[in-house]
Amino acid sequence: MELINRQYCLQGIPVTDLCKQFGTPLYVYDASKIEQQVKHMQQAFEQMPVQIKYALKALNNQAILQLMKRLGVGLDAVSIQEVELGLKAGFEPHEILFTPNSVGFEEIKQAVDYGVVVNIDNISILEQFGHTYGSDVPCCIRLNPHIMAGGHHKISTGHIDSKFGISILQMRHLQRVIQTYAIRVNGLHMHTGSDILDAEVFLQGARILFDIAREFPALDFIDFGSGFKVAYKEGDVVTDLETLAQRLKAEYRAFSKEYGKEVEIWFEPGKYLVSEAGYLLVKANVVKTTPATVFVGVNSGLNHLIRPMMYDAYHEIVNASNTEGAKRIYTVVGYICETDTFGWDRQLHEVREGDILVILNAGAYGFTMSSNYNARPRPAEVLLYKGKPYLIRKAESLDDLLRNQLPMPWEEADRAAKQTTVKEK
Repeated sequence: MELINRQYCLQGIPVTDLCKQFGTPLYVYDASKIEQQVKHMQQAFEQMPVQIKYALKALNNQAILQLMKRLGVGLDAVSIQEVELGLKAGFEPHEILFTPNSVGFEEIKQAVDYGVVVNIDNISILEQFGHTYGSDVPCCIRLNPHIMAGGHHKISTGHIDSKFGISILQMRHLQRVIQTYAIRVNGLHMHTGSDILDAEVFLQGARILFDIAREFPALDFIDFGSGFKVAYKEGDVVTDLETLAQRLKAEYRAFSKEYGKEVEIWFEPGKYLVSEAGYLLVKANVVKTTPATVFVGVNSGLNHLIRPMMYDAYHEIVNASNTEGAKRIYTVVGYICETDTFGWDRQLHEVREGDILVILNAGAYGFTMSSNYNARPRPAEVLLYKGKPYLIRKAESLDDLLRNQLPMPWEEADRAAKQTTVKEK
């Protein structure tokens, strides 16, 4: 977002103009920023056979998936429904990695039928997979390296208490199952969670996977997940991709020489690719002063962006309607009947009722984690592409909330209840 002629603009379009055209609240995504992030990853790892698999749980609108396809990016799906979204967006099955957890075997069978790459994260499912398919269908194995990668505990997935992956302490058991059923393991996977702050922690996990990979002679790829951190505010620590890539290349070359061939390296960035490309535009409904706090109440809430309340996530907020006014301290809150706060004690240019506020870094886990709590409809989504805005999802209406509800046949139910009562007597 740039300040042009005293107006906050996205791809040269004033934010306030977007609100006039599409209304508020409104999710806006900048396609050029997504392309920039993809290219940054591709360039950082260009000397390795790298495949990027976008974690579509971060933002799964069909237009966004089609953009990823155009940029040469595959998909990482965590549910069979996400697999189906990817197929509808035009991805080939082999371009989609399916990494579920805690699902029934029927969902695994469905993924096999679709022809996507299946990633198995527990021994029980692996045994069923081997019993059903033997060596006919290859699979990837998700391992838990017992590593704390940093960030909020709710998004850390590689430690010993995590539900994800097969523990590296179970390797002997894992090998027995693989040998018993002659399972073809064509990939190994780990994901330690978001917000990798230290390249050494990531490399520690990589070394573990490289060591284990030596026991699997027929691998096509090794998947290191993601967790690359983006900046949420000025001066924020981010993952140094170039340094990480250089160090990983050295580890990879040594492994490849010993392994006897080069396997592909896969990454699954989600937040890294779309977070900074997303903006949630909201309107200030009220400015409310209490003895302790000045609140700005906006026409959105945790039903549209739950990250601040769920993860204590920081999202920068700016007043797009007043770029030069005196700065004051506000707490920006939503209209949901809960403690529903976007930002505590923020310095903003003076906010007036009716002003447009922009919540930054809202591209990842914003809309996809949204809900209809308090019977509030979800907002529209707009994609900015080459300087023009395109509506890629309509705002919901009350009809959308009622669409799948069915009328209760009260008279029929009362008659049935009376008949039951008579029979019992």
